[in-house]
Order: sequence, then C-alpha cells, then structure tokens
Amino acid sequence: MSTRTPGTDDGSAPLLTVLPTAPGTGPGPAPERADAARNRRRILDAAARIVAEKGPDAVTMNQVAHASGIGVGTVYRRFGDVSQLLWALLDDRERVFQEAYMSGPPPLGPGAPADERLDAFLDALVDRVAEQRAILLAAHSAAPRARYHSGAYQVMHTHVAMLLSRLRPGADAALLAHLLLAPFSPDLMHHLSVEQALPAERVKAGVRELLALRA
Repeated sequence: MSTRTPGTDDGSAPLLTVLPTAPGTGPGPAPERADAARNRRRILDAAARIVAEKGPDAVTMNQVAHASGIGVGTVYRRFGDVSQLLWALLDDRERVFQEAYMSGPPPLGPGAPADERLDAFLDALVDRVAEQRAILLAAHSAAPRARYHSGAYQVMHTHVAMLLSRLRPGADAALLAHLLLAPFSPDLMHHLSVEQALPAERVKAGVRELLALRA
C-alpha cells in the first residue's frame, strides 16, 4: 500500500510506503506476483467476512483458510498468526482514512493551517477507532506491541509529527507524536467508549482540552 505523507509547505510530499505487519505482504526487491496478490486479497476478504458476521474473536487461521478456499499452510506463511492477520486487515482498511488526511479536502486534508488539520485528524481518529473498535481490540489483545510496527501507525505518526513540527518548531516532534497518539490505544478507547459509555463528542472535546492545557 502506498500513499502520500505530508512534508512540504503545501502539504504534498513524496510517496511513503505503508509497511503491513504481515510477513510477505510488504514491498520487497521484486513486485508481488499476480497469483500471490490474488491469494492475499482472498484471505483478507475472507477474514473481513468472518469479522462482519461473527466478530473478530471468531477469526482463526483454519476458519479463514476454509472461507477463502486457500490452504491453511499458505495462510500461515502469508500472515504468521491471527494477530498479524488482523493487523493486516486493519492496514488494508486504513487506505480510505489515509487518503482523507493526506489528500482529501481541508481541514483534514492539505490546505488548512496545521492546528486545524491536527484537530480534524484527532477527531477523525476518534471516529475511526470507534468504528473499528472490536477488531482493533482483538488485534491489540493478541499482540499489544504490534500496533507500533503496523504500517497504519507509522504513517499516522509521520503525519502527526509533521503537523507538530509546524506548530512547535524545534520541539521533539517525533516523541510528541507518539505521546499524542498513545491515548488512542484500543484498550483505553474501549474503556472510555464502552465501559465508561462516553460519547465520541466528549472524547474529542477532552483531547482538545488536553492539548490546550499548556497552550
């Protein structure tokens, strides 16, 4: 999956490749063969159907192999285990979100001031985590640290760091971006939205208030 990452004054930049967590799905020295790409698509589509019909806890490598019509050995070779398969599915679904904040209309996309873009991005991220909460939580529970190595997180981190560097020149933007994204971990967002029953708008308002504490 390739997409744009902002890095210039007008919000445009060279292509950045999002690295999926699943082994064998990312860029390499040679392009992915057509048959391998078709198998990967069938596996991800089968996993998505299982999630939609039964929830992410129902996803097993055997179930996905059966649903996709692809041998279980191939599924394991491509994705390693269930957690990596779920993260790859999330990376696959991330494309629409990435397109919105990298090349969509402002304020989420290029063309708005950095502070407005950051607010819009964090609001959109609250909605995205809420929408994908069940599968995010399942993937996070299976492999908590995998989030930070997923292609989706790497691109979000790059984007947030770029906006922060414009807002606070000279600040440690890379570190601040990690800290700003930390509250969006699936377990905390599940606790807030499900266990605490907080509406999305209250979470968004809280994030903005947190950012304004030392403004």
